[in-house]
Amino acid sequence: MNTPVNEVRGVLIQIAGSQLLLPNAATVEVLSYAQPESIEHAPDWLLGQIRWRGWAVPLVSYARIAGTHTEGAAIGTKVVVLKALGGDPKLPYFGLVAQGFPRLVTVSRDALIVDSAHQETLPEGVRLRVMYNNDIALIPDLDGTERMIIRVLRPPVESAA
Repeated sequence: MNTPVNEVRGVLIQIAGSQLLLPNAATVEVLSYAQPESIEHAPDWLLGQIRWRGWAVPLVSYARIAGTHTEGAAIGTKVVVLKALGGDPKLPYFGLVAQGFPRLVTVSRDALIVDSAHQETLPEGVRLRVMYNNDIALIPDLDGTERMIIRVLRPPVESAA
């Protein structure tokens, strides 16, 4: 008999103006923040690329995606490298900036409440807004974020008419 899963391991990642809640399995490594190489014509949420283990890893600011970043706020002190789940061999990882080290948490069904009042106004790249232990947290849309990155790095080729 299978017992329903009532708890999952997650990480709380502090970003400028908010926090993210992710499954622990999505995180690969935490690095010190280093200035990324810029990407021409990138939106402000795509900060550039960093070099990590031989990969050019796109670096994302979820605070800018979610609209919680304020001018003058520090970009980040850490980079959290995430495993990309979309299956694109040219984008196996991407990074996000964090305000310090992620915190390992056990998320139970009772401790997580979906904030249904704000679901229709969430930006692309954010799946849910939740209350977790009386604090607001954002659950990123990792697949959507990968698609956003790919659209910037490999825009569609216009056919000659």
